[in-house]
Amino acid sequence: MLPAATILMVRPAAFGYNEQTAENNYFQSDSDLSQEELQSKALDEFDNMVKQLQSHDISVLVMEDHKIPAKPSAIFPNNWLSTSPDGKLFIYPMYAPNRRLEKREEFIQQLAKEYNIKDVQDWSEYEVEGRFLEGTGSMIIDHVNKLIYAAVSERTNLSVLEKFAAANSYQAIAFLATDKNDMPVYHTNVMMALGEKFCVLCEEAIREEWELIAVKQLLESTGHAVVPITLDQMYAFAGNMLEVKNSKGENILVMSQAAFDSLKKGQKETLKQFAKLLPIPVPTVEAAEGGSVRCMMAEIFLEKKISS
Repeated sequence: MLPAATILMVRPAAFGYNEQTAENNYFQSDSDLSQEELQSKALDEFDNMVKQLQSHDISVLVMEDHKIPAKPSAIFPNNWLSTSPDGKLFIYPMYAPNRRLEKREEFIQQLAKEYNIKDVQDWSEYEVEGRFLEGTGSMIIDHVNKLIYAAVSERTNLSVLEKFAAANSYQAIAFLATDKNDMPVYHTNVMMALGEKFCVLCEEAIREEWELIAVKQLLESTGHAVVPITLDQMYAFAGNMLEVKNSKGENILVMSQAAFDSLKKGQKETLKQFAKLLPIPVPTVEAAEGGSVRCMMAEIFLEKKISS
């Protein structure tokens, strides 16, 4: 896996508890706070996260959300947008109708102004068929080895996954991952985080032994040390991390404070062998929207245009 040197983040304008996504995101919890209070707290967490990332020399491209129409989950751009090192930009089919509003043409245009985009693939047509593939939430993409790891769920349709993989010369490795209540894990990136030389993996979520063995063998054969986490740690978003590369060429592993606090000493020591750990608190985002810091970052692998 190649760590991105730039990440895109969307500053929320109408953050809140999204009832449409809560249908199959069991990490979400409703709050007694008003929408205004949730928005205020989420904005504080967002701005602090940008500040923390920039203070560690990580390049952050901030896009502004609009209040109307309200897009409570807009803080998670990685689900509808991703890029690849070979110059492609992808737009994905989204499960929740109110999340489809997050796909903003002006964001694409701004990226096209600053970066070389060789190809744009819009997979949104599958929404009308009720088939979804939610970006790097659904897919853990190893661009170096042309592999895609994906836990099948309502948000990650197997046939669309296989079509996407084939269209881009990747191999899809699909498996079933379930939570404490035997429900499918809604996004692969809450139970798996792939770094350049390691993989944080909730092994307990993959109940079929042969699937777990196959995933681990493939990870190890591509030079990734597997760092197992428990289901309890998955619920603390320890699987929702992202390794990025800063302007000094250092690998930084970004995670939430809750994820960091859930890790045992040995796990932290292992991860420190591969990257500097950067914990950032986002408790409001995690509780209301059921996603964490990895979901807040869309990786920009595109080549920057040379300014004349």
